[in-house]
Amino acid sequence: METSLATDTPLAPTFPPGQTFKVIGLGGIGSIVARYGAAFLASLLRGGRLVLIDGDVFEVKNSARMLFSSTGNKADVLRAELAPALERSELALESIPEYVTAASAARLIQEGDVVLLCVDNHATRRLVSRRISELRDALLISGGNDGVGPDSSGTHHQGTYGNVQIHVRADGHDLTPPLERFHPEIANPADRSPAELSCTALLESTPQLLFTNLAAASAILNALLLALSGALHYAELAFDVRTGRMRPVELPRRGTGD
Repeated sequence: METSLATDTPLAPTFPPGQTFKVIGLGGIGSIVARYGAAFLASLLRGGRLVLIDGDVFEVKNSARMLFSSTGNKADVLRAELAPALERSELALESIPEYVTAASAARLIQEGDVVLLCVDNHATRRLVSRRISELRDALLISGGNDGVGPDSSGTHHQGTYGNVQIHVRADGHDLTPPLERFHPEIANPADRSPAELSCTALLESTPQLLFTNLAAASAILNALLLALSGALHYAELAFDVRTGRMRPVELPRRGTGD
């Protein structure tokens, strides 16, 4: 796993044999990341593992913003869908039909993992970010969008904005900030993880725009390409499909109020 930040390295993706990639959250963004991420990783002919993780299920009502071949657990459905295309690939494909919780985080996220976090709640983002901070070497790429309507704090969003954050750990040090360092909404989430919600609350999901999900998935996979090529040069990326903008975010420097 390449962990250095660079600006002029050619895009020549590589990773150690046996590298494990994990997609956590397989909804409107994660299902796209899983499909195209699988094709990308398989094309590199370097083996490794792609692990799909989600405790949620695909339902008929999800079809407005997600493509899936059948209803059922998202991780298992996507694995069954992708398996035939990867049958002759060197990339191993696995599914884990679980949510990431405080009890399962250490088991599901391990040393050296490359984690693509595609969840829709800050509570899980904080949990995963803190687990990554416990590891010596790991790469976390987290992306999402604000959805349509009021969020857990009451702020109303149009659903066109999103961002991607990258947390790189190398030799026990942060090369980029943890997700919560400059994001108080992650450090002190007003929401809860899906594992803590009732069935009724889970049914009341925040609507999302399909094309914003596509932009978020593309930004996550672009960051993965740069990271594997040793050409990653930003720690956060912001985009808005309404204004047609996607750009790195300049974070505060140490000693200047961070």
